[in-house]
Amino acid sequence: MNEQQFENAVARMVQGDKNALREIYEAYIGYIYRIVYDILQNKENAEDVTSDFFIRLWDKAEQFKPGCGHKGYLATMARNMAIDFIRKYRKEELTALLQDIQACPEEEGEAGIIQDISVKEMLEMLKPAERQIVSLKVLGELTFKEIAEVMKIPMGTVTWKYQNAIKKLRRCGYEQGF
Repeated sequence: MNEQQFENAVARMVQGDKNALREIYEAYIGYIYRIVYDILQNKENAEDVTSDFFIRLWDKAEQFKPGCGHKGYLATMARNMAIDFIRKYRKEELTALLQDIQACPEEEGEAGIIQDISVKEMLEMLKPAERQIVSLKVLGELTFKEIAEVMKIPMGTVTWKYQNAIKKLRRCGYEQGF
């Protein structure tokens, strides 16, 4: 599909023509899926985000600006949706982790001690830099690169400290990955 065909299809979509969306879908389903899959590295999630992509494209058709290169527009939209999916998923995982920490069953030793510690206290057990990185990554939704720039430390250090912090939080037995 060339630029003019795409622009015509979008104009028809704005008028409510669902066949125009079908034409774009058929032309770009593989392109969008590859972009999303490259980011998510998960077939099912990539399929879900790709489906959502075409719904969003329909809903936001009037926002498309002709003459700006439709492939770049589509790629940027797909990439942003995949990143948003990761951010949402990671935030949900941290919430589940913190809930699991609070509900940790009574056990002997360290796990029994952790059970009695509030989530706030658990996070306070982290070193200040680890706590800041976890907050920026999961709650602030920043990338490791962005965190490195904010904290003015190497990105490798950020990822290492993040992994160490998550390991500490998992001592309660939480086994899902971040």
